[in-house]
Amino acid sequence: MDFGETEMERALAEPLGRFLEERYDFQERQKRLASPEWRPDLWRALASELGVVGAALPETVGGMGGGPAEVGAVMRAFGRRLVMEPFLTTVVMGAGLLRAWDNAAAAPLLAAIAEGATTVAVAHAEPNGGFEPAYVSARAVASGDGYVLNGRKALVLNAAAARHIIIVARTAGDVEDAEGVSLFLLDAATPGLERLDYGTIDGGSASDLILTNVRVAADKVIGPIGKALPLVERMLDEATTAVCAEACGLMQSLVDITVDYTRQRKQFGRAIAEFQVLQHRMVDMMIEAKQAASLTMVARLKLDSSDRAAAVSAAKSRVGRACRSVSQAAVQLHGGIGIADETPVSHYFRRALMIEQQFGSSDYHLDRYERLQIYSL
Repeated sequence: MDFGETEMERALAEPLGRFLEERYDFQERQKRLASPEWRPDLWRALASELGVVGAALPETVGGMGGGPAEVGAVMRAFGRRLVMEPFLTTVVMGAGLLRAWDNAAAAPLLAAIAEGATTVAVAHAEPNGGFEPAYVSARAVASGDGYVLNGRKALVLNAAAARHIIIVARTAGDVEDAEGVSLFLLDAATPGLERLDYGTIDGGSASDLILTNVRVAADKVIGPIGKALPLVERMLDEATTAVCAEACGLMQSLVDITVDYTRQRKQFGRAIAEFQVLQHRMVDMMIEAKQAASLTMVARLKLDSSDRAAAVSAAKSRVGRACRSVSQAAVQLHGGIGIADETPVSHYFRRALMIEQQFGSSDYHLDRYERLQIYSL
């Protein structure tokens, strides 16, 4: 089996790396963090100049026809530069659900995503649901020629920048039932949809959504009514794998930054990189990053297999722990300046902590892996 990069991955990753080096340095990130609103200029450039936004979308809608490998290449590049664009929420999560929609409206919307003309957020989590995708208390009740939605969704990533929002709501059954979960496509300006925005520790944005008698037409239901939970679970596994790939890029940058810093920083007349104990620490960082990358690749290769969930949880549990270990070591080897906002390593550290919790903490995924292994016996 060939574990190297494919030709398409290289054709995507190399120009993307050069583009980000020229257009998305640390100063550019600082400017974007200081801006209260999302600036879509970079997003449109990624779509029109590089085709990155359509990398994993079908050729029939203007995409490149790629898949998880291309998503991984993009996410690793984004992780290396701490890019804040809504690729994960729009392409991996939103388009991932829309591709399963047997509706004439799906193709134009996917084409608009590939062009960089629209963005999507997915509201799947709830305040009391933890990381369990089956926990859905938001309700959708049939009314006339459509549905009326009520409830609350939590931690909806990049909702403030989204033009469309996919809502996970329950049309039947009790909370945590596998049956009765449905998907609804809403315009972000739909009456009755209230958005409470807040920043996240890594400089990103998220929102809580309050749904109060939100009306949605029947033709905006994605997939079969009451049968959407498998779609949601697969989408979350794909998104988790994508975040693991981002973490691999992030950790490699942390290793490179730290090695470079220790070669420049002097103590007792010598570069601190010459001290053996610090060399061992940096080797440990590199090993953690490499092990995480290996498990991420396994998860990516098993996304279409019967043991997808177990492979994804194994990867996320290991990646989360590696993120914490590598980022903490990087900060400690930088000393006091490692926590200064003006220092890139502090931004990598905060993003690493966010990734450790995103789509399920290391402990959650370790427990999920164990449960899946027991059920498979």
